[in-house]
Amino acid sequence: MHIVVVPWLAMGHIIPYHRLSICLARRGHRVSFLSTPRNLQRLPSAPKTLAHLITLVPLPLIHSHSSLPLHAESSCDITYPKHQILKLAFDSVEPTVVSFLTSSSPPPDWVVTDFSTHWLPGLARRHGIRSVYFSPFFAMLLVFFDSSKLDEGWLTIEDLTRPPSHQGVPRFMSNFAFRPYEIAKYVQRSQEFDSHCVPDVVRYAVTMRDSDLLAIRTCPEFEHECFGLLSQTYRKPVLPIGLLPSVLADDDDDDDEDMEDNEKQWDSMRKWLDKHPPSSVVYVALGTEAELTAGEVESLALGLEQTGLPFFWVLRDPPESTRTARDMLPNGFEERVDGQGVICTEWAPQVRILSHGSVGGFLTHCGCNSIIEGLAFGLVLIMLPMVNDQGLNARLMREKRFGIEVERDERDGWFTPGSVAEAVILAMVSEAGEALRASAKEAMGLFGSREKNDRYVDEFVRYLEEHLYREESAE
Repeated sequence: MHIVVVPWLAMGHIIPYHRLSICLARRGHRVSFLSTPRNLQRLPSAPKTLAHLITLVPLPLIHSHSSLPLHAESSCDITYPKHQILKLAFDSVEPTVVSFLTSSSPPPDWVVTDFSTHWLPGLARRHGIRSVYFSPFFAMLLVFFDSSKLDEGWLTIEDLTRPPSHQGVPRFMSNFAFRPYEIAKYVQRSQEFDSHCVPDVVRYAVTMRDSDLLAIRTCPEFEHECFGLLSQTYRKPVLPIGLLPSVLADDDDDDDEDMEDNEKQWDSMRKWLDKHPPSSVVYVALGTEAELTAGEVESLALGLEQTGLPFFWVLRDPPESTRTARDMLPNGFEERVDGQGVICTEWAPQVRILSHGSVGGFLTHCGCNSIIEGLAFGLVLIMLPMVNDQGLNARLMREKRFGIEVERDERDGWFTPGSVAEAVILAMVSEAGEALRASAKEAMGLFGSREKNDRYVDEFVRYLEEHLYREESAE
C-alpha cells in the first residue's frame, strides 16, 4: 500500500505520526510523510533499512496573517494564542496536497489525517482515497466530548468544566472535567482569532464525520471501557493502534539521538546521571507548548530545591521572547543547587534520560507522548498539566494510580514551592507513595512492550489492506 500521512504542526502530533509511519514501513508499505520543511528537519531519522519506503514531502506555508512570524512552522515556534492562526496558515497547503494526491505514483491508498486538516477526508474521498483519523490522544478524551455538542459545532465552558453526563460514559470518568484555569487559556486563545479561523471543535467534528476510520493511540488493556461507546457514538469502525512507545518505532541503529553531533552532549548528561543511585533522580520536562510565567518557574525551582532530591530539569526558552529560561530562575538558584540538580536549556534526549536507571520519577505536563515514554520505563508521574488535553490526561493517570498531581489553586492554577516539593517527595520517597511507584512499575509491562503494542499495529494494517477502494470496486 501507499499511505499518505499528514499530522498537525505540533511535536506532540508529529512524533506519534512519524512513529506510526516507521511501523507501517517495517511492514513493507510505502509512506509519504507530509509536513512543513522545518518540521521535516526536526524529525528523527528513520532506520536506514526503511529509508527507501518513507518519503518526506515538504508543505510550504503561506503566511497570510501578520501576527504569524515567518519562521513559524510548529506550535513550539509561537506563543499559545497564535496556534489558531498557525492552523489558518496550514489550511493554505490544501492545493499542494491536492496536487500531491493526484500526481503521486503509485496513487495513495489511504490518507492518515489529523483533526486540524478537516478538509482532507472529504478531499481524499473525491479522489478515490480512503481516510483514517489517527487520534494521538487517549480514547478517554474522545469519550469526554458529547458528540451531539460537537455536531452543533460549539462547546461551552460549562461543557468542559463539568463531568460528562451523556449516555454510556464509563463510571471511572464520573469525576473527570477540566478545571477552570485549564480551560481559560484555551478559551482566550480561541476567542482572540475567532473571526479569522475555523474553531477547533468544527475541525474535529468534520474530521470525525468524514473519515472512514478512527484509529486511536491506545489499547484495550488500558482503556477497554471506551471502545464500544466510541463505535456507537461515531458510527464508524474504531481501532486501537497501540501506544506506539519509542521502543516500538525506533531501533538504536539510526535515531537522531545517536547522531554524532549530539553524542558529546549526551555523554555529559549520562556521566551526571551515572553518579546517582537507582531511581533517585527526578526528570523534569514540561513539553514544547507550555509557557511558564516567571512566577511559575520560580515556584517550580524552589520546590525542587526544597526536596533535596537530585533532579534533571529541561527548561525551554519562551517562544517569541528576548528573555531566556535562565532569566526567570530565582536569584542564586543555580549556585545553590550545584551538585543537586542540572538545568538544561538545550537539546536533551528525553527517551535516553528516562531509560537511565538513576531516574525514578517524571515531573511532566502530561502530554500523551511524555506519559507513554515515562510509563514505558516504569517511572512514577508527578503531574503539572498546562494546556489542551493535559488536564484530562492527568485525571486519567490519577485514576489509574500512576502518579500524583501537584496541588494548585482551583481558580487560577497557581502552585507553590511547597506543593511542588510535597508531590515530588510523596511520589519519589515517601511510604505513602509506594503504591503509586508499584503501579507505575507494573505499567511498564504494557507501555514498554513492543510485542503487545505491535499486535495492534498489525491489526490496523490488516484492516487497511482489507478495505481498499480498488478491491471493493473490482468485486
